[in-house]
Amino acid sequence: MQLLAVACLSLAAKMEETEVPLVFDLQVCESKFVFEARTLQRMELLVLSTLSWRMQAITPFSFIDYFLYKLNDDKTPLRSSVLGSIQLISSTIKGIDFLEFKPSEIAAAVAIYVAVETTTVDSEKAMSVLTQHVKKERVMKCVEVINDMSLVGGSIKVGSNATVPSVPQSPIGVLDAACFSYKSDDTRVGSFANSSSQTHTSPSRSTKRRKLNRPCEVEL
Repeated sequence: MQLLAVACLSLAAKMEETEVPLVFDLQVCESKFVFEARTLQRMELLVLSTLSWRMQAITPFSFIDYFLYKLNDDKTPLRSSVLGSIQLISSTIKGIDFLEFKPSEIAAAVAIYVAVETTTVDSEKAMSVLTQHVKKERVMKCVEVINDMSLVGGSIKVGSNATVPSVPQSPIGVLDAACFSYKSDDTRVGSFANSSSQTHTSPSRSTKRRKLNRPCEVEL
């Protein structure tokens, strides 16, 4: 297991770093065994063959630049389009409905959505430009999911005021961001429930409010 861990760490360093650490520098944390470079190389080849040499994760970000470029008449896309696309793609991570789509289909749907919102491109024209790369039916379905997401979660800024969400600097930051998002959702639901209860004039208004604010009990 230690050899496998060191091999994976070495492969990750080779994929991300411009200066790869020495083999012995990867084994400084009280390692029980110290492996030679030749032994480590054999394990790296075993890992690569198991993964079929697919070391780079394919995401919608792998396609979005090209799609925006094509929708902008083969010109550099607008900054607002790029920022809006980043925000939309980041938002799709929160929805399980996007798991059925390929990264290229999500990227095409996002590019079409952003192009229609920020430029004068017609949706049908934008769709015709990208249909040679992706299936039209799948992209149309993904666009519908994005529209539903924007209606449920509020309007998505894709104009000149769009901003790139800050990236957490650590795993703890990721957890904090998720916790903050969860609390924000609870706040929105609670405020919606309170506003709904205030619109009714029935005598049991306070009782209903207490029921809405009471935490749900789930029997396991």
